[in-house]
Amino acid sequence: MKIISLQESSLVNETCNDCGSYVDIGAVIDENDTVLFICFTGTDAQKKAELIAVKATNRFDHVQSEIKKEGEKFNLLIQFAFSAEKMIFQLENSI
Repeated sequence: MKIISLQESSLVNETCNDCGSYVDIGAVIDENDTVLFICFTGTDAQKKAELIAVKATNRFDHVQSEIKKEGEKFNLLIQFAFSAEKMIFQLENSI
């Protein structure tokens, strides 16, 4: 950890101020990870899927969603324009 800190530019800080952990952001965010898949079950599964789809389309531009029914399950696929949008949406909605 200390070696990494010594080698990085003074303009760059890639460590957590609280715990000192080092992370390569490329290992956390994949630029092609733009599809969110959520499976809903239960009596109000379709309503829950529709609600999440509306939240996504209201939150970000260029979002596409599709709900597919498979037996008792409702599968929601949300296509975001950017992987960061997907990550932000998941964090905001605890998904």
